Amino acid sequence: MLFDRVLIANRGEIAVRIVRTLRGLGLTSVAVHTASDAGAKHVLEADIALQVPKYLDIEAIVGAARDSGAQAIHPGYGFLAENAEFARRCAAAGLVFVGPPAEAIEAMGDKIRAKATVSAAGVPVVPGAAEPDDALESWRDFPALIKPSAGGGGKGMVLVRSAAELPDALESARRTARAAFGDGTLLIERFVERPRHIEIQILADGHGNVVHLGERECSLQRRHQKIIEEAPSPFVTPPMRARMGAAAVEAAQAVGYVGAGTVEFIVDGFTGAYHFMEMNTRLQVEHPVTELVTGVDLVELQLRAAAGERLPFSQEDVRLDGHAVEARVYAEDPARGFLPTGGRVLLLREPGHLPPGGVPSRAPGDLSRAPGSPSRTPGDAPLGQPTGDSGGPARAGSRRAAASVVRVDSGLVEGGVVGSEFDPMLSKVVAWAPDREAALGALDRALAGTAVLGVVTNVPFLRALAAHPGVVAGELDTGLVERVLPGLIPGVEVPDEVLAAAALVFHALPQGDDPWEVTDGWRVGEPAWTTWRLESRDGVHAVQVRGLPEESAEVLINGERVAARIRKGSGEQAGLAVSVGGRTEHYLHVRDADTLWLGKDGRAWAFTRHLIGDPGDRPGAAAAGDGVVRSPMPGTVLVVKAQVGERVSEGQPLVIVEAMKMEHTVTAPCDGVVSELSVEPGRPVDMDAVLAVVDTEEA
Repeated sequence: MLFDRVLIANRGEIAVRIVRTLRGLGLTSVAVHTASDAGAKHVLEADIALQVPKYLDIEAIVGAARDSGAQAIHPGYGFLAENAEFARRCAAAGLVFVGPPAEAIEAMGDKIRAKATVSAAGVPVVPGAAEPDDALESWRDFPALIKPSAGGGGKGMVLVRSAAELPDALESARRTARAAFGDGTLLIERFVERPRHIEIQILADGHGNVVHLGERECSLQRRHQKIIEEAPSPFVTPPMRARMGAAAVEAAQAVGYVGAGTVEFIVDGFTGAYHFMEMNTRLQVEHPVTELVTGVDLVELQLRAAAGERLPFSQEDVRLDGHAVEARVYAEDPARGFLPTGGRVLLLREPGHLPPGGVPSRAPGDLSRAPGSPSRTPGDAPLGQPTGDSGGPARAGSRRAAASVVRVDSGLVEGGVVGSEFDPMLSKVVAWAPDREAALGALDRALAGTAVLGVVTNVPFLRALAAHPGVVAGELDTGLVERVLPGLIPGVEVPDEVLAAAALVFHALPQGDDPWEVTDGWRVGEPAWTTWRLESRDGVHAVQVRGLPEESAEVLINGERVAARIRKGSGEQAGLAVSVGGRTEHYLHVRDADTLWLGKDGRAWAFTRHLIGDPGDRPGAAAAGDGVVRSPMPGTVLVVKAQVGERVSEGQPLVIVEAMKMEHTVTAPCDGVVSELSVEPGRPVDMDAVLAVVDTEEA
């Protein structure tokens, strides 16, 4: 029997996604939130919301569950999802933890112990060494990969190519591991060149039944963080899928697993040899691609397994249908080295939503079954068999009735603030189609229809990556992104038509009641020119406009004349059409004081209007060689590596700043002496905040 009420010990898009399954099952959802998250989307969508001091406060979350009358806690992923002590504390309080037993979390949460466990079960593992012995410091088999033993999600992993890099890499990995997981224990493994990262989704009940739902290809990564995932893998053959699936099932059975989990493998892209890497004892970020090709709701099956129910299907029943691709939308700026960003979401446009696990031909929000009824037998084509007519006749409601479908799992809401205290992932855009080529095309169109004005995101980068010839051909490995990165990063230069659009929008805005404050350069007998400097990320542009924007207007951009006009819809945040040189482009736009955001095809531009006579310098930009050291992002100071009076060299690390679980080392801009040091460990800093000043030798 399922629970009546479930508390979700998480936030953001995963909490929203769990709420929607609970709603479809007719169950009451309970959200928790911190003070800064009171207006978050998961809080707005849940039936009940309770405030806690922080998402990692076990006692507060358990207390909130009891106070709300919840019988179970779903941990989502991240935070407490793989915390064995949390699972035990739930049980002690009479609450069901929607996840595996604490013993399974401990066995697989410690990578060192996990490798020993699965190796004993006959699953191949990558050669390596682990603490507490001194094998890490003396390791000489390069390239090698350092990993936190207690971690997951790629955090703290460092690739080392020589013995000279090893000491600093161990220090950085150990520091990250302690901060992220509370455990600095590390292991080191031989790095497989050009590997593929392929994972197997497993499901297990408490009655000894374990099945796998095929694989996900997760090879598109940057700094060991996944970017785009897909199911099935374009590399895996049916026999290989059967072997890897059986190995994943054996790994789960070795620790008495219950619920949904993922067994991750490193696969040699040349030979197909695979090695166990780790097991994630939770739901994965990329689980939607598996849901779309199998037709099951993994959260529902987690709940049913936690409630003691048997799996409603066997391995022979599992089917795959079509292809699904997921892209992770992050608050980060690819043009600035992928530094985390933030801000208020001024305008939000997301593609259509498909319910979790839903069959794509359904209308959004239609779960096509009575709440609480058993899950469907997944899919339409036997696992490992090509999709299409060979999979047998399509049932009513089959996905083959749809050309493509888009699903968005999002934690965003207009007016919400994206800060630096949480992971930078904002949402996931997922596309399903009958084949891989069509799925990639559907994903590109969905990303083009995504706009988060007010926050710089990686959407243009995602579109470029999904369209890269290597990705289109399915020739993937975990180093592909880094090798082709320069060609994937969009420039910050603003096209003339976008500048013209910004100028026309500003020109159409009311400028105040005092005619002497209007910056239009009016003269007797001549049309008025409105003149400003528009500042964007690529610099400051001199812009002049005269005429009526809605009919026709002349625009001067840095002295070059452009004829343009705009057509605006109704409402302050309506879209607009801008005609320049006979071509019409459509933009979303929103204004925040003297800053205007324009959005088109997944790209976004921000312009700040300055009156004539303003200096026009970019905010926080120091002159070259002036010795001022500024924070490249909002975040928290982790380490201060210098002191006042110390002589430093250009490029020497001074301060390490963390934002959204990423570290960034700020270095000395020149040779000199540290004359000012404005920060200390643990202190929050804003973007462009002064961290230190280095007086040059000449000064």
